Amino acid sequence: MKLLDTTLRDGSYAINFQFTARDTAVIGAELEKAGLELIEIGHGVGLRASELGMGRAAETDEAYLKAAADSIKKAKWGMFCIPGIAKLEDVDLAAEYKMGFIRIGTNVGEVEKSEAFIARAKKHGMYVCSNFMKSYTLEPKKFAEQAKLSRTYGADLVCVVDSAGGMLQGELESYFRAVQAVCDVPLGFHGHDNLGLAVANSLRAVELGAAVVDSSLQGMGRSAGNAATENLVAALKRSGRDAGVDLLKVLDIGEKYIKPLIRRRGLGSLDVIAGYALFHSSYMGLIRRFSSKYRVDPRKLIIEVCAVDLVSPSAELVESVAKKLKPETDEVYTAKYDFDEYYGEEQLKKPA
Repeated sequence: MKLLDTTLRDGSYAINFQFTARDTAVIGAELEKAGLELIEIGHGVGLRASELGMGRAAETDEAYLKAAADSIKKAKWGMFCIPGIAKLEDVDLAAEYKMGFIRIGTNVGEVEKSEAFIARAKKHGMYVCSNFMKSYTLEPKKFAEQAKLSRTYGADLVCVVDSAGGMLQGELESYFRAVQAVCDVPLGFHGHDNLGLAVANSLRAVELGAAVVDSSLQGMGRSAGNAATENLVAALKRSGRDAGVDLLKVLDIGEKYIKPLIRRRGLGSLDVIAGYALFHSSYMGLIRRFSSKYRVDPRKLIIEVCAVDLVSPSAELVESVAKKLKPETDEVYTAKYDFDEYYGEEQLKKPA
């Protein structure tokens, strides 16, 4: 089992994608020294996202690629890629810098969109992870069918992704068991922490045989963040499983480089409700727009929208639901929530 540290990729959501090439080089090298074997870098939404205006990153994709190639010498490093946002030539560019792995993200019911990208990455000798975004929106048996399909395309690993941070351990187990019953593809887990379960779920994934589990320093990441690398390393050691990572070293890296960047304190109301309702935070802009327009509690709007569509709620759907909710009269409900902390609207991007 290996840990994949995603601070420099998923963590970038928390700072509006403003890690620099220098940050990537320094923190990447430090993570390698601490024993991390898999390090993810780049724009949070992945290759080409900055160019398409999904949050302007501090650097270009190529600058991140060069920084990692120049500084990370033993560990494998890689980037995220969403077909329809990224293009096949982006995979070719990454290969020029000897990128070791790529994570190809598709909504769990749209795995066929990854086929050409998996083939191109395998042609370049990359280790390919198929990340099934919003895994919980497909029941386990159908999820397993998609995992088999991804395996036939050539994926080296299928990652169960708790995009909303609301999965329970029993639910996680059902996905692992379903895949293991029909397919030999190695499994990974990427958990968000909206309900405070990311570390516990990650430990359960390891117990279930996960080959790769994601984490980030200080838990830095999209929405409520991820399983904290520091906590996960410590918990693994307590459970008798050693991922080969120096606990004190990752604590030092987190304290020095990442903790000063953490802006949030306490629980975020929207984060908790997103986890409860299994709401993907890339749609938060729609919630902000229509909760304000119709003076409704955005938390109630999230819950009601998810009761209709967990996968891809449209602007028309969100507005129609908002119209049916009772307007709030006592407070302006959109002003007190931290909407400005939600970056990235890749789920609203129409595939190219």
